[in-house]
Amino acid sequence: MSPGARTQRLDQILFAQGFGSRRECAGLLRAGLVRLDGQVCSDGASTHLSQGLALEVDGLPWVCHDLALLLLHKPAGYECSQKPSAWPSVMLLLPPPLRQRGVQSVGRLDVDTTGLLLLTDDGGLIHRLTSPKRQLAKVYELSLADALGGDEAARLCAGVLLDDDPRPAVAADCQATGSHSLRMSLTEGRYHQVKRMLGALGHRVTALHRSQFGALHLPADLLPGQWRWLVDAEAVWAAPAPG
Repeated sequence: MSPGARTQRLDQILFAQGFGSRRECAGLLRAGLVRLDGQVCSDGASTHLSQGLALEVDGLPWVCHDLALLLLHKPAGYECSQKPSAWPSVMLLLPPPLRQRGVQSVGRLDVDTTGLLLLTDDGGLIHRLTSPKRQLAKVYELSLADALGGDEAARLCAGVLLDDDPRPAVAADCQATGSHSLRMSLTEGRYHQVKRMLGALGHRVTALHRSQFGALHLPADLLPGQWRWLVDAEAVWAAPAPG
């Protein structure tokens, strides 16, 4: 058994994985809707190693994870909120058990911003991943309405003033990737920061995509709206901060 592995009752595992209230999980077991290794298991008191346990619950195949840490390719048109105001929530892209167990996004992407979004049910991990002390770089690919003038990358790395903040907003790294496009890395997270920084230079961002968070790159085979489990939280900040 690996360090930190937990053995739990099956009814507790179902509850922790988000398959409903304790009463609802007991009902699933009584109704014969829980299978282990293809066999119905109705004994909620039976104990199992929770991490990696393969279940089938009411026809849904499920591999248990003690920590919910997910990588989602966020499409445009979704809000990073459990209670969205005008657009559907990214939570609707996840299966019901993950929504039930209360995963939250690690930071937020605007409704029209696409790309790499992390979600977890570990509040302490959210704090560590978003703490300014960590200096975790987030890398964005952006398209502009008009052509670059030639010195924008240097000016963004030197710092630009936003209209409501006396502190310069500084890019950790920036480079032109085309006549109308940039790749920019940030280690801070102010409100609409990328768009406002480019706006300070007279540019309008027409498309914004996050391709990297810390050491994690958005997988090329993960399509918009798709998600996958991450099994090693430490891998997120394995790479040093730029600069």
